[in-house]
Amino acid sequence: MIRHGAALAISRRARPRLTLNLTPMIDVVFQLLIYFLVSTNFALGEQVYRVDLPNREEGATADPFTLDEEPLRIELRPAGPVDSGLVGIRIEGPWPQPQDFEALFEFLRDRRLDADRPAGLFAPDHPILIDPTGEVRWDRTVDAFNAAVRAGYTNVGFAGGS
Repeated sequence: MIRHGAALAISRRARPRLTLNLTPMIDVVFQLLIYFLVSTNFALGEQVYRVDLPNREEGATADPFTLDEEPLRIELRPAGPVDSGLVGIRIEGPWPQPQDFEALFEFLRDRRLDADRPAGLFAPDHPILIDPTGEVRWDRTVDAFNAAVRAGYTNVGFAGGS
């Protein structure tokens, strides 16, 4: 007769052990790895770009809500034959259009912001661009420049005329 303890030992040995075969899973992982390596498109345009940041001095802060000042553009166009020297003046924007350089001076003076004119629109250093178009004579362009300077503006320049 077989003892009870011996029968238990035999039945344990006879029972197959549970094993995991990892070979198929490793094959699938390698195939996926090769698939992603072959199908991945590496962008050639990716680079490190140099960024020029402003120098920050100690204690200096910039207001992120400050917008760049859009220059006030004054266009000069010939209003008749080139030899006549007649010029049409057009101020870009919803402004009344001056008829001559004296009216341009008055327009700019009345809208300058300073201590005695707190309701003015443009600071004395607001950029003003004079844009002579067509065949405007140089002396008429200088007249527009002088009207802006006489009105008290300090940042007056010329745009690239066409």
